[in-house]
Amino acid sequence: MSSRSQAIADILTRAIIDHRLVPGCKLGERELAEIFKVSRIVIRQALIRLADDGLAQIERNRGAFVARPSMQEAMEIYDALTLVEQGVAAQLSDRLGPAGFAELRQHVERQRQAIEAGNDALADVLGQEFHTLFVRLSRNKVMQEIHAQLVRRTTLLRSLISADFDYCNLLDDHQRVIDLLERGRLKQVMELIDAHHRSVVRGYIMDRQVFPELTPREALQPYIDGKIDKATKPLRKKTAESGGTGTHGHVHATK
Repeated sequence: MSSRSQAIADILTRAIIDHRLVPGCKLGERELAEIFKVSRIVIRQALIRLADDGLAQIERNRGAFVARPSMQEAMEIYDALTLVEQGVAAQLSDRLGPAGFAELRQHVERQRQAIEAGNDALADVLGQEFHTLFVRLSRNKVMQEIHAQLVRRTTLLRSLISADFDYCNLLDDHQRVIDLLERGRLKQVMELIDAHHRSVVRGYIMDRQVFPELTPREALQPYIDGKIDKATKPLRKKTAESGGTGTHGHVHATK
């Protein structure tokens, strides 16, 4: 893939994460080529990258669309995350030293402070980052790559909204994983990781009207113009169905 295709794939991925390109949105090669002022070949390479990450679906004779996840897919993604993180836990049970446990505890403390301050947006980000940190401490590059790809898949689950999600329960799970792992209770760690991800999936409901629908040009132009940075809050609107509840602390939904 060319560097230009990669840059476009990154922008499209960010627009999906930020809910500006919603599930089912048409990603027309010609329109995107005009928006980014590149050839359709460059766009095609970018769309293939998105498809490889599970963020887009390319249909014969119809073109590409932002993928529309199902609850079955959500369960499968989180089952895969469970298996990866359980494998990491098995590695860490023999390898993680005091410095690693301290880093995990410091991260959980930051998450606790965000919750106590009522900063759900920061708690959400820190909740996701805990899992990334957990896997990174294994120093297993293959595990990290697999986990990162699964996390990208969960970005689409942001089209699912959380029903009565409790950030405190999420925090407690993270704290218990650290405590159990430090005490050598690997079997209980495995069970907790499984239960944690299952509760995440149960917290989601489908709602295709949660986010405002924009044309691809409307969705992407701010990134091209440099008017959206990493601190920009994703689009969201309240609906009668959702009652305006927030998203769950992982998505990934990694959470």
